[in-house]
Formats: sequence, C-alpha cells, structure tokens
Amino acid sequence: MIKSYLNTAIGVIGGAITSIYGGWTAGMTTLLIFMIIDFITGYIVAIVFKNSTKTESGGVNSSIGWQGLAKKCMVLLFLLIGQRLDMTLGTSYIRDTICIGFIANEIISITENATLMGFPVPAVVTNALDILSSKKEQ
Repeated sequence: MIKSYLNTAIGVIGGAITSIYGGWTAGMTTLLIFMIIDFITGYIVAIVFKNSTKTESGGVNSSIGWQGLAKKCMVLLFLLIGQRLDMTLGTSYIRDTICIGFIANEIISITENATLMGFPVPAVVTNALDILSSKKEQ
C-alpha cells in the first residue's frame, strides 16, 4: 500500500517537473548525466587524489561541494528560464541552446577533473578545450 502511494507521488512529481520544462529531451538527459559525472569526478579528485584546485589542501571541503550543487541547480533553473522564454516568444531553440552550452561546460569540467587525476588526455582534446575555455571566459 505504501509502495503504491510512493510510486504515485514520484510519478506526480516527475510529471510536474517534466511539464514545467516543456517535456524532457535527450539533451536534458545528457546534461543531467554529465552534471552527475562532473560532480562525482570532482569528489574523486578531492577525496582520492587530494588534488582539488578549489581548496588549499587539495582535499575535500563540504562547503565547496554544496556550492557545486547550488551551481548545478542554477543550471537547471536556466533551462527553465529558457523554456519559459521559448513559450513566451513562440520559439523552440532557446532552452536547447542553453542546454548545449552547459553540456560543453560540463565536458570541459570533466576533462579538467580527468587531468587532475593524472588521466592522459590527448593533446588535441586539451587544445580544443583550452580554446573553448578561453572563449567562455571572454
């Protein structure tokens, strides 16, 4: 009985979230997966390798972790803003453009985490990411 209520509640919440985002797309799934990978690899860098650039010691800091989660929530809010702008303007590309931009940002961060772990990233990839990072900073 409780399992049935729990499943119903999860379904209603999931449906409401999907509805406010104007449906769920493959891009949004990709972004969510990349956000999770980035968060996990960031913690691995801090916990296992003690090589985080976010702390003086290179180790884990729960405050930094919460800040990272807050930033990820802000990304999801930007997707929502993009969806609402699409609805208001009668377009269908703003949310997807925002999504693609943040996917690129997550790929850069995941690659940075991999290099901090000592993972050999091909030079062509790091060069491309350096270009993307410099354009992002501008």
